Amino acid sequence: MSLIHTWACFLLWVSLATQDKTPDVAVTCFVSKECVLPCSFTPGSKETVEWFRQDVVVYKYERDNDDDDDDDDDDDDDDSSEEHYRHEQIAGRASIFPHLISRGNATLILRGSGLKDRGTYRCHVSTSKGEHNAKVIVKVEAPIQGLSLELTRLSGYEEMKCTVRNVFPAPRVTWATEPPTFEDLRPITRMLADKQGLYTVDSRLKRLNGQPDLIYICKVTTSYGGPTWTTSLREREIRGTQGKDLTIPCYAPPYLNDPFLHWSFSNGEDLSHILTFDSRSGHSVFSPPWNNHVELDGFRVPFGDGSLRLMDPKHSEHTGSYSCVFSVPYNTHTERTDVTIDGPVGERSTSEAPSYWWIVGLVIAALVLVMAGMLAYLKMRGSTSKARNDPEEVTELHLVKDSAADRNLNESSCLTTGGTNGQSGTQLT
Repeated sequence: MSLIHTWACFLLWVSLATQDKTPDVAVTCFVSKECVLPCSFTPGSKETVEWFRQDVVVYKYERDNDDDDDDDDDDDDDDSSEEHYRHEQIAGRASIFPHLISRGNATLILRGSGLKDRGTYRCHVSTSKGEHNAKVIVKVEAPIQGLSLELTRLSGYEEMKCTVRNVFPAPRVTWATEPPTFEDLRPITRMLADKQGLYTVDSRLKRLNGQPDLIYICKVTTSYGGPTWTTSLREREIRGTQGKDLTIPCYAPPYLNDPFLHWSFSNGEDLSHILTFDSRSGHSVFSPPWNNHVELDGFRVPFGDGSLRLMDPKHSEHTGSYSCVFSVPYNTHTERTDVTIDGPVGERSTSEAPSYWWIVGLVIAALVLVMAGMLAYLKMRGSTSKARNDPEEVTELHLVKDSAADRNLNESSCLTTGGTNGQSGTQLT
């Protein structure tokens, strides 16, 4: 009997020691939203509720009214209870439901939660029937609200830019292509935290050369194990002829099932809505005046074909950028097509006229260069001929001078000879 009595006492002691113990509760709150910290206890009277954060009192509530009637509680709480904010960090943001205290509910409501509210909280309730303690582990997260993916040329070359803003904790960004490529994808990802600790992520991937029809896929995940967000983009260019129907292609990746489809148009200034189509309901909405110029096969959309048929297109009205967006929860796919509508055969648009004028200008410039070359050639040839004639004139001048000198010499010789003969005759005489 003594052994049984001992075991009975031990079990009673364990029961008394653990009857007011509750397991720790983990709560995930979102930035700027209300955060609910649960706390339940055995109702009594003269309740005192204290909330601790890291063993520091941040909120205190005292109730002295012994009346347990709900209606009386609502009327008397203003006169017989007090709320105290012991921590300026949550001052004015924390509250409980006084009319629920008598029912054993001391849940704390924290409005406008932020990253500074993370930590371990403890609920301590003292009543006429005893005390109660409970721990609440609070995590604060800023979930992904959406991704954007665009083609940019700000770096001097074409690159895909994937952006996500105001998230916490810092997410992980990965890239892929469809179809897969054998080239290594080397994105550059930057993460910047603001004053509140929220991250803005900018990830850029250089567009691969020689593969214009690739789908670029950006995936973002968080360490809290939330859903993976995916966005993808394909860019293309096509040409059409005025008055001739044109099909603008748009195909969703295979991982999008029953997507919602949205078509829009931009001519560089304004963005206009063309149509929307819900694959699940089969309901479509066309915006005027596009309802008279476009056609969509709704039976193909659930299978990923959202191609748009443009009827009787006009150069001035329908040349521009067309975007189709497939979307399901946490996933979007965009196909952006630059469409150029040429004028009909035999008609030259003003934009095409300069292409012929520059050809004429090029021919004129070539003729001018040829004439200038010919003039330069003739001038050089004349200079060469003159240079060749100069030595002959000098030689003839020297020959003339030599002949004159010889004549003078001969005349002088004749005069000298005659004189001598006279002198000799005189002497002989």
